[in-house]
Amino acid sequence: MKLAILSDFHLGYERFREDAYRQAEEALDAASKAADVLLIPGDLFDGRAPKPDVLAEAINLFRNLSRREWSAKVTSVESANKQYTHVPLIAIPGNHDTRVQGSENAVTLLGLAGLLVDATDGRITVEKGDEKVVVYGIGGVADDKFLDEIKKQGPKPCVGCFNVFMFHQSAFELSPISDDFIHLEELPEGFDLYIDGHIHNRVEKKVHGKPFLIPGSTVLTQLKSVEQEEKGFYVYDTISNTYSFHKIRSRKFSLVTIDASGKSQGDLIESIRSGIDKAVSNGGEKPIVKVEIVGTLNKGVRTIDLNLLGMAKGYGDKAIVEISKPNLEGIEATDEIAALREGSLENMSVKDYGLGIFLDKLKDSKYDLGISATELFELLSPDTNKDKAIKKIIEELFPEA
Repeated sequence: MKLAILSDFHLGYERFREDAYRQAEEALDAASKAADVLLIPGDLFDGRAPKPDVLAEAINLFRNLSRREWSAKVTSVESANKQYTHVPLIAIPGNHDTRVQGSENAVTLLGLAGLLVDATDGRITVEKGDEKVVVYGIGGVADDKFLDEIKKQGPKPCVGCFNVFMFHQSAFELSPISDDFIHLEELPEGFDLYIDGHIHNRVEKKVHGKPFLIPGSTVLTQLKSVEQEEKGFYVYDTISNTYSFHKIRSRKFSLVTIDASGKSQGDLIESIRSGIDKAVSNGGEKPIVKVEIVGTLNKGVRTIDLNLLGMAKGYGDKAIVEISKPNLEGIEATDEIAALREGSLENMSVKDYGLGIFLDKLKDSKYDLGISATELFELLSPDTNKDKAIKKIIEELFPEA
């Protein structure tokens, strides 16, 4: 059986809204032609409460897929979620899809509509002829609770089947910013294939001697150096135990680094323009170019005089250009900031970085509210209903009130 692994569509991502939809559509279409089963380890949506038009986009994508003829079919669903389709489109929610505990998420809604199979905390069996593939999914779990959830559920492979463990989490080996992140060796043993989402660049490793794959996102979101690679999905052949990466058409991204040290204002402006021009000429149709200015500005050279915003806007018809400001003088760089600048934490999103700091600070204060620290972080996030967040926090702080 051939399994397509594609992830992190981030439908509704405002900055590149059209790219998110178009590239998810192309990935799903190509994957459905190349494979018997589609496995999606999370972050189908960019927000936890997608707007109706974003939900409509997802419904349109999966409705078209569900109408196709599939050689494999889902024959068993062992989870809290009922089975509403036999079509082998199997997904779990990611951190962007998941809402506060007790609330439905958009992936679950697509499952209820019969457009995919929600594998959250469940075991899904897919059959094609005499072959059986079993997918065990754990989705929508706070990073600091994931290992506990694994121990609680005790996922075990099915004898005589090809077994896949699918999840959507940070891993310490990929984002070494918090001791709460699971170590790959702590994943359950005995599975034939381990697949993860969340990380937006491709990862190929081994876990317990078996392949561990992350396909990366289908849309550019973080503008990091590792995202300069082409987008796409994996196809894994369960008979030959081999896999290949299939590219999709995606907007080309280039990261241009300019060292400001020793440059006059005119020379620095010329270096920035030259770097952008080169990236644009090699970038295809309206590429994305991010310019990072490093080093120390010469005395007398001011950021405001460089007119970085105006320079970026000047390329509006040729490219999408973002120019980061030079590092401000007088700010002491901590080890974490230094690591970010050096690119040693490339797999880390801004949210993950903030979450790591948040968890460390709570530990220092001997936090104990009776709810997950990660859930508290989500309650305080910008896309959460503030009234509900405040109400829940007050209830936890003052249980007798």
